[in-house]
Amino acid sequence: MRPAAQDKMGTYRSAVVDEVRDAVAEHPVVVVGMAWNPHVPRVRRALDDAGVTYHYLQYGSYISGWQDRLAIKLWSGWPTFPQVFVDGELVGGEDLTKEALAGSSLRAAPAA
Repeated sequence: MRPAAQDKMGTYRSAVVDEVRDAVAEHPVVVVGMAWNPHVPRVRRALDDAGVTYHYLQYGSYISGWQDRLAIKLWSGWPTFPQVFVDGELVGGEDLTKEALAGSSLRAAPAA
């Protein structure tokens, strides 16, 4: 990839990417979603049922916010929503998050 193209990708909608990056750095679990996508409420419900606290960010719907979501996809490398991050690492979408919940890689934090 040419440097100019790489620079353009790296700065596209940078405020949105910075918001997601900051949330991922600040919160143990982050769900990035969009309105009207049925996978988003299902993954949130699965996390709620497992007692996992998460920070939620929503960017538009199927008819709005597509540029912000495109920037997030370019940054994360993941093509769909929701995007679930745990301890700064992308887990994936609904299916992979549910797999992580079923296994031992994603559990509720112990009470303080």
